[in-house]
Amino acid sequence: MTSNLFQPIKVGKMTLPNRVIMAPMTRGRSGADGVPTATVAEYYGQRASAGLIITEATAINARGDGWPGAPGIYNDKQQAGWSLVADAVHKNNGRIFMQIWHMGRSVLSENIDGMAPLAPSAVAAEGQIPNSQGVPTDFDVPKEMTSEEISQTVSDFVDAAQRAVDAGIDGVEIHAANNFLIDAFLRDGTNKRTDAYGGSIENRTRFLLEVVDAVAEKIGSDRVGVRFSPTNGVFGIADSNPGALFSYAASQLSSRNLAYLHLLEPLGEGEHPMKTDVPSVSHLIREAYKGVLIQNGGQTPESASALIESGQAEAVAFGVPFIANPDLVSRYQSGAELAAPNPDTFYTPGPEGYTDYAPL
Repeated sequence: MTSNLFQPIKVGKMTLPNRVIMAPMTRGRSGADGVPTATVAEYYGQRASAGLIITEATAINARGDGWPGAPGIYNDKQQAGWSLVADAVHKNNGRIFMQIWHMGRSVLSENIDGMAPLAPSAVAAEGQIPNSQGVPTDFDVPKEMTSEEISQTVSDFVDAAQRAVDAGIDGVEIHAANNFLIDAFLRDGTNKRTDAYGGSIENRTRFLLEVVDAVAEKIGSDRVGVRFSPTNGVFGIADSNPGALFSYAASQLSSRNLAYLHLLEPLGEGEHPMKTDVPSVSHLIREAYKGVLIQNGGQTPESASALIESGQAEAVAFGVPFIANPDLVSRYQSGAELAAPNPDTFYTPGPEGYTDYAPL
């Protein structure tokens, strides 16, 4: 298959050999201590032909760490585990960014010694999340963060980014999507603050920009990406004017010379679990953001190529297809049939449904 998907592109200081990006996908294989194992390293190493791997979301501190089996990057053991991953990817000539997150109001109090989760305001998330035993559990009402807690969290993002780079990871993607802490600060449905971090769009964007600026100052802006999900309604997250909010945020990021901006916004008529009835705002973000834009959300090679051709993206991220197809790039390039993943093993421990998918 001849396609602009397989043309190189410069992202930060790296030149990617293709524009097929591996999207971040939580897989739950790092155990209760959040330490990536040799099996995790094998998984990422198998997929190193992606133009860029973006890892699963990785916790910046214990207070924001609430998904069973998800990794962390806030202690020495976790950092050492990520060194295994970086080595495996680089050994296979790959490139890898770590997505770093604080889960905010989505953390269950049972996972943080009974403390209330942190959020911009005391607005509980809707729905349920698995607890440490895998039982679906209602969300707790979060605690509104103090200015001191906000400052400490910015520092924790910086420390996590430095640990990632020290582990050999090429850069970080700041997770500002999917209802988690930064996304909750951005949106007026969850941010009810009346101080400098609430109210106007400029104020609600303040926390995001403080995190981005502090991380960029520490590790270099060319090692930093950001992810948005502007029309995603997961766990009840919402905003009254996502077009104005995210185009403003994108314009602010555009001036900061980041590696990329990554959008999760399913486009077109296909089914996608993150798709909502809120009209797309990707075109507004494209107008505002002049750097490398990565689109993600149920794309096919054909739709991805069309996005690149039209200038709506410079690269496209694929998620689920990478699970069962470690050689996804070559399969797309040759037009080979894709293997189908087993959803029953998406989050289960061990190698089954993780590292046992064979290349062609």
